[in-house]
Amino acid sequence: MLVVEAKLKNGTPEQYQKLDEAIRTSQFVRNSCVSYWMDNQGTTRNDLQKLCAVLANNKETPLVNKLNSQARQSAADRAWQSINRFYQNCHAKIPGKKGFPRFKKHSRSVEYKLTGYKLSDDRRKIRFTDGFKAGEFDLWCSQKTLVYYSEQQIKRVRVVRRADGYYCQFLIDVERQEYHKPTGQITGIDLGLKEFYTDAQGNTVENPRYLRKSEKRLKKAQRRLSKRFRQGKKQSKNYHKQRIKVAKLHLKVSRQRKDKAIKDALALVQSNDLVVYEALKVRNLVKNRQLAKSISDASWYQFTEWFEFFAKIYRIVCVAVPPHFTTQDCSVCGTIAQKTLSTRTHQCPNCKTILDRDHNAAINILKKELQYLGNHLNGTVGQTETDPNPPPPRPPRHRGGRGGKGGEESGLWIFSGDIENLSCLVEQGISNSDVERIPRHSVA
Repeated sequence: MLVVEAKLKNGTPEQYQKLDEAIRTSQFVRNSCVSYWMDNQGTTRNDLQKLCAVLANNKETPLVNKLNSQARQSAADRAWQSINRFYQNCHAKIPGKKGFPRFKKHSRSVEYKLTGYKLSDDRRKIRFTDGFKAGEFDLWCSQKTLVYYSEQQIKRVRVVRRADGYYCQFLIDVERQEYHKPTGQITGIDLGLKEFYTDAQGNTVENPRYLRKSEKRLKKAQRRLSKRFRQGKKQSKNYHKQRIKVAKLHLKVSRQRKDKAIKDALALVQSNDLVVYEALKVRNLVKNRQLAKSISDASWYQFTEWFEFFAKIYRIVCVAVPPHFTTQDCSVCGTIAQKTLSTRTHQCPNCKTILDRDHNAAINILKKELQYLGNHLNGTVGQTETDPNPPPPRPPRHRGGRGGKGGEESGLWIFSGDIENLSCLVEQGISNSDVERIPRHSVA
C-alpha cells in the first residue's frame, strides 16, 4: 500500500466548515459505538455496523444521515479496532494498562472508502458528494501526482485537519519494491542523545534537537496564548489566532523530526546490506524525568519505524537485538567496565582499550548479531549447542547509560530480509574486526 497526501486548497470558509461538520459527525458515530459496546455485553463488529444504520435513521441525530454510509462504517471500524486491541492486550496479559477504549474529544479526520467523493479526470480536483456537500477542492501534492494511478487502485480517502489547513490522504493499492545494489557493508548502530546514532565504524550522525532549538519561540508564543485566555468565558478571536500559531510551531517541529528520520533511515538502508540496532523500549526510557524531553525530541521510535519500512522495501536484513550488556562490556575482550551516564569514554581495565562510549556499544551490538547469525547459518539455535562448556549466565544488572528500564527481555528479532545468503557478510564482518587499530591507554 502507498499513501499519497495532498492539501485541499482554494476552498471557501463555508466549505471548510462543512468538512469540520463531517469530522465531528464521524467522531460522534465512533463514540456512540464505544458507548454501545460498554452497555451491551458480547457486542461484535457486526453489531456496531448495524448501529450505524440505526443512528442514521434516528430523527434526533440528523447529521449522521448526512454523512456517507461508508464513512459511518469506517468510524465504526475505528471503534472496533480500539475494542479489539483491548481484548488482545487482556488475552496476552501484558503488564500495566490494557488500553481500555476511550471517547474521542478532538478528532481530526473522517475516512471515506469508495463512495462519498469524486475525482476529476486529471486527478487534480476532488468533490465531496455526501450529505454535507462540501463541494470541490484543488489538490496540491508535493510528492506524486495521482494521475499515475487509476481510480480502482484508490481504496480509501481520509480528510485530515491540521493547524495549517486540511489535507486529503489517498490509500493506493500498489506494491512498492526498490532495487538495492549490494554494497557488502554491515554495521551496528547505537542510538544516543549526544549523537543521534553511532555506527560500528565510528561514524556519527548529529542529533538536531529540533524542540530545544524552537523552545524559545514556543515559550514566547505560549505566554501570549496564556495571557489571552479568559477563565469561564467565551474565548476571543485573538485567542484562537494565537492558539493556531502555537499549533503551527509544534507542527513544524513534528515535520522536522519526520523528515530527519526518513532521510537518515533511507541513507542507512541504501549504504548497508545488514544493519543491527537496539530494540529500545522508549516508553520505559521516558520515565526518567531528567531525560524525558531529550529522549522524546530525539524520536528514536519514529526513526526505527521508518528504518524497518525501508528495509522491507529494499529487501535488506534489519535486525533488532536486546540492549543488555552493550554499554558496559568491552568490545575487544568482553570485560565489564562500569560507567555512569556522564562517562562518555570507554576505558577497559583489562586490555587498556580506549573508545567512545557509543562506538563501543555499536561494536557490541554488531558482534552480538554476528554471533547469532553464525550459529543460525551453522544449523544451530543458540550458543549452548555450539559450545560444550557454555559460560554461566551473568546476573541481571542495569544498562548504565540511559536511566530507567532497558529494552525488551526476549531474544533477537529479524524484522525483514533473507538470511540464507549472508555467510559472506558474516565472514567479512569477522575478518574485518581489526583490533590493532583500536587505541589503548598505557598502564599506570
